[in-house]
Amino acid sequence: MPVKNSDSEVHVSGHPKHERRKDARPGELLDAALELFVEKGYAATRVEEVAKLAGVSKGTLFLYFASKEELFKAVVRKNISGRFHEWNAEFENFKGNSADLLRYCMTAWWQRIGSTKASGITKLMMSEAQNFPELAAFYEHEVIEPGKVLIARVLQRGVDCGEFRAIDMKYGVYIVLAPMVFLAMWKHSLGTCCEAGAQLVPEDYIALQVETILSGLNIRPNPPPLL
Repeated sequence: MPVKNSDSEVHVSGHPKHERRKDARPGELLDAALELFVEKGYAATRVEEVAKLAGVSKGTLFLYFASKEELFKAVVRKNISGRFHEWNAEFENFKGNSADLLRYCMTAWWQRIGSTKASGITKLMMSEAQNFPELAAFYEHEVIEPGKVLIARVLQRGVDCGEFRAIDMKYGVYIVLAPMVFLAMWKHSLGTCCEAGAQLVPEDYIALQVETILSGLNIRPNPPPLL
């Protein structure tokens, strides 16, 4: 007679009918957690719901993640902060000019993060950071600061190559961050319910933002003297 174990795996005569690979479970839990955190927020998401969505027991979840906080941190690392080594390597190997590098960075951000469910983490942190200061500090350390460093490297590359004018990098990074944060917030708030005519086309929005930023950064030739 078939019986079910705690992870809903069906057994017949003591042998698994379909045995899920244990090494796949952390990834399944992280995918389920991302979906629920973005949909419901951090406070409202219960670990029981994450386990159920992933098709495992609550006990199984705690075998991999000691708490909801650790689960959230793992979600952030898998989807965002764990990818900074990859993005920094792309910076090091980029062969074009700095304007093209900035275009590439902002476009790639949308393709890899902004257009995915992971961009909902930005809205979550903006809305719940005050209630969870330890998570806010974690997000600042693992996402915001490395992101600012990478953007500063892109802008400084342009300055060093004589392509961009010198700016205060402490605040200069926000001219790149601000439109990306806005787009992520829009996607997971008003963008889900506004009428079709009011919808943003993300690719067009980013293209205009990049060109606007570059028009302020690019060094202009000195005008001819007035006669």
